[in-house]
Amino acid sequence: MEPARLCFATLMLPAAGFAGTSANYSLVPDAVDSGGLRGTSASYSLNASAMAGGAGASAGYTTRTGFAGQLEDPVSGGVVPIAIRITALPAALNEAGSRQLAAFILNNDGRLTPLAADSMSWSVQSGPLTGISPGGIAAAAGVYQDSAAVVRGTWQSFAATVNLTVINTLPDNFSTYAGDGLPDDWQVQYFGLNNAKAAPMLDPDGDGWDNLFEYHACLNPADRFSTFSLHISEAPGGGRQVTFSPRMPDCIYSLQGSNDLRLWTPVAGATSDAGSVRTIVDPAGAGRRRFYFIEVRRQ
Repeated sequence: MEPARLCFATLMLPAAGFAGTSANYSLVPDAVDSGGLRGTSASYSLNASAMAGGAGASAGYTTRTGFAGQLEDPVSGGVVPIAIRITALPAALNEAGSRQLAAFILNNDGRLTPLAADSMSWSVQSGPLTGISPGGIAAAAGVYQDSAAVVRGTWQSFAATVNLTVINTLPDNFSTYAGDGLPDDWQVQYFGLNNAKAAPMLDPDGDGWDNLFEYHACLNPADRFSTFSLHISEAPGGGRQVTFSPRMPDCIYSLQGSNDLRLWTPVAGATSDAGSVRTIVDPAGAGRRRFYFIEVRRQ
């Protein structure tokens, strides 16, 4: 009977080489590279880099340091997907506009690999988006103010989201308030969403001024005590004066005068302000009859 033979191999690498040893053996390579970090023989190679990511290889497997307990397919070069990322550049789009989304695989080595947009499953998670095409194009709805939206994408077992902002570029195109001559954000501010009382010609607070005028005069259309007043009196130096309030900094006021209700001309007299009250003197107002109207509009 042949006696049992016990074979030993010795591997002697510098400390940076991560030599593999046990109580009974050590592996010695036939050759090492100039840095002492790579050992090879006829049947194996050992790349024991001191840096994170050093690898040892054989015909059947690859191991990577820094990834405890993982055996990786040598065909993939040790690269394994660990997550996906979704981007939109820029991350803002105009209402009623669109934006192309892009998807990437995040690999375990930190690299990003582009994914075809149509390989993803897309959905709107929240916000004013009308949908996502199979090719990853997000379409925005109309909004009354800049609004946040969230898109979700899935690929295989991975999912990710991306945040978008839909920009309010059209002031009068939102829902039932679209095209009525009043800014959507003003109507939503005072009446909420899709409230019939927000119509321009209505006077829901019963103060005698419709919503269209109250908007231009910077008044509160839901408060009957928020009103516009005008008073005509004799001017101290002769003629008449017109006093009105409130005078708002965002509004432009034009006082017109007439003696016959047919020909109207701007009143070009002296103007004085006292807080929110404005007084305009009409030097042509000394006649027996004099009519006035005031035009108010926002700047």
